[in-house]
Amino acid sequence: MVRHKNRYMVVEINEVSKKDDAPLKLRAPSLHHSVMNMVQQLYGDFGVAAITAGFTAKYCNEKTRIAVVRCRHGPHKFVASSLPCIKFIEQKSVHVNTLYLGATIKHCFKFIQRYQQRKLDEYCVGLKSDEEKVALRKAIMNLDPVLSMQ
Repeated sequence: MVRHKNRYMVVEINEVSKKDDAPLKLRAPSLHHSVMNMVQQLYGDFGVAAITAGFTAKYCNEKTRIAVVRCRHGPHKFVASSLPCIKFIEQKSVHVNTLYLGATIKHCFKFIQRYQQRKLDEYCVGLKSDEEKVALRKAIMNLDPVLSMQ
């Protein structure tokens, strides 16, 4: 039996027309289809066939606009090179930035925690009451979907 290695990519998806702190309504299946379409455009049927086994969009957070994409080691290069080329997801004009490429979901989880903590610190500067800070912390640090993947 052969062990298949995976690679996990943490990406940030920014909508072009909105400001940075506005939430982005994004579903994991729409990100999955956008990446598959871009790989089809860049690498054709060979690229799509290479990434189909094991490729999935695992997690999307609308507050921080962070997503986790999983694919197999080897064809992950097709996905990594096609992510910056994605211009539209669900008819929204977007920029996709790769933040981290890891071998385990645990390391991606640690990176997301640190990244979201930095974002939380940036957002809390402008808030006045403690209730607003607690609500924002709950929304940003919601990592339940990532924890359920382990």
